[in-house]
Amino acid sequence: MLLCLCPALFSQAKKSAKETLTIKGSDTMVILVQRWTEVFSSTMRDKTNVQFQVTGGGSGTGISSLINGTTDICSSSRPIKSNEVRQIREKYRSKGVEVRVARDGIAIYLNEKNPVQNLTIGQVQRIFTGEITNWKELGGTDTRIVLYSRENNSGTYEFFKEHALKKQDFAQQTQHMVGTGALVNAIAKDEYAIGFGGIAYASGVKAAAIAFDEKSPYVLPVESEILSGAYPISRLLYFYLKERPAGTMKTFVDWVISQKGQAIVTEVGYLPTKKF
Repeated sequence: MLLCLCPALFSQAKKSAKETLTIKGSDTMVILVQRWTEVFSSTMRDKTNVQFQVTGGGSGTGISSLINGTTDICSSSRPIKSNEVRQIREKYRSKGVEVRVARDGIAIYLNEKNPVQNLTIGQVQRIFTGEITNWKELGGTDTRIVLYSRENNSGTYEFFKEHALKKQDFAQQTQHMVGTGALVNAIAKDEYAIGFGGIAYASGVKAAAIAFDEKSPYVLPVESEILSGAYPISRLLYFYLKERPAGTMKTFVDWVISQKGQAIVTEVGYLPTKKF
């Protein structure tokens, strides 16, 4: 005896089978990606039947996962490297796809009690490479500077080392934190600490105003200064895919870079890629 499903039951069973999309990579972007997936799942539930798995681990980890096929989308706070593109091409016969999804300014975070307000890029470099070790050299109190950084698999770490430290090594006494949230929490509890991270994490700490040099204006990492190029340490945030997206993945990526998706960027505390 054959068991027959009526069309309505078949349609219901088909709809109940969820598709899963995995997004792995940048810890800086986790709060943004989580918010995107929450809103997308809520507003698009009549058109798609998808569940998301969102994890951090660092941009380098995300790109490695994309290469080895264990994530559908890599979120990255740094551009992909040529050797990583080569690995994608060798494995998938594709150069991969880069999608610019947001803008960010890397804030230099200080404890709210620290009297220091302004730093030049040169001073930032000398602080994190260990040349400046006491706050009194910067107009602060006679106390040792406590350094916090992200781990070396972080896109923020790599971007900061290249663009702020001019590829010099971090001071040996630097404490490396797993995520930006943990870094900010540590600075909030230590009056003499300094660190760096995405602008969306500025809670319980303050951001220093940064200048290109002593003759330039000191500016805070706010939207107008980042978009104008006046703030010295800014970057793009990315999605990377193995190949051109299709189906639900394309629907999601298109939504992320649409006006609705970019409104979430502003809501979370980052900047959209363009004005709508």
